[in-house]
Amino acid sequence: MPELSRRSALTAAVLATGAGTLSAVIPASAAGHHDSPGSFDEVYRGRRIQGRPATGSGHHGHHGAGYAVFVDGVELHVMRNADGSWISVVSHYDPVATPRAAARAAVDELQGAPLLPFPAN
Repeated sequence: MPELSRRSALTAAVLATGAGTLSAVIPASAAGHHDSPGSFDEVYRGRRIQGRPATGSGHHGHHGAGYAVFVDGVELHVMRNADGSWISVVSHYDPVATPRAAARAAVDELQGAPLLPFPAN
C-alpha cells in the first residue's frame, strides 16, 4: 500500500472541502439544466423579443440546449453554460439566469442598434 504523503493528504482534504462547498454554490436550477425553458414573446424597450424551444438539429442542439431566441425577428445566438446560466453573442461576459434575461440584456447592450445575423459554421 503506498504511503500517504502530506501533499496527497492536503489534496484530498481540499477536494473534499471543495465538493461540499461547490454544492452550496451551484444554483438549484443547474441541477436540472437540461430542462428547456418555456417560450416567451414580449416587447422589451420597444424591441420584440421571442424565445422558444428549438426543433430540429444543428448548432442549437449543442450550445443553446435546443433553444432559439430572436430580437426583432433576427436570431440572437445564445448558449447555456455548465452552471445553468445563459449568455449571448451580444452580452457574452454577463451570464444571466434565463434566455429571456439574455434577450433583455442584448437589447440593453444594443442601445437601439439593429441585431445583425450571426454567421454560424
